[in-house]
Amino acid sequence: MAALPVFRWHLAPDGYATRRQLRARGLRPGGQGVAAQLERPRRRRGPLVAYLYRVDLAKPVRPMTEARRAALAKANAARRLCPACRTDAGYVIPTSLGTCVTCAFPDTRHAA
Repeated sequence: MAALPVFRWHLAPDGYATRRQLRARGLRPGGQGVAAQLERPRRRRGPLVAYLYRVDLAKPVRPMTEARRAALAKANAARRLCPACRTDAGYVIPTSLGTCVTCAFPDTRHAA
């Protein structure tokens, strides 16, 4: 098994990009493996590592279809629905509470 090439921070050659950089160009890795890694040294801990992919092997991002858009809207709506009172909270319910703020803290009264 061959080792990955390692580059220092800001010194990667052209033709490599991180996932975010690919996405900004409208691309995705497209099934290719990690081609190299970028390391940023830190003083008291191990280095920060970013994985790089080859731009020439990247594929275009798949377009958003109406079915995918509807499924995403349905999933986001489910995150806003309080399981206790079954109402739309108007915001994404925190997983730490599990319910809307009104149901989680019923004794708290907001002064107007």
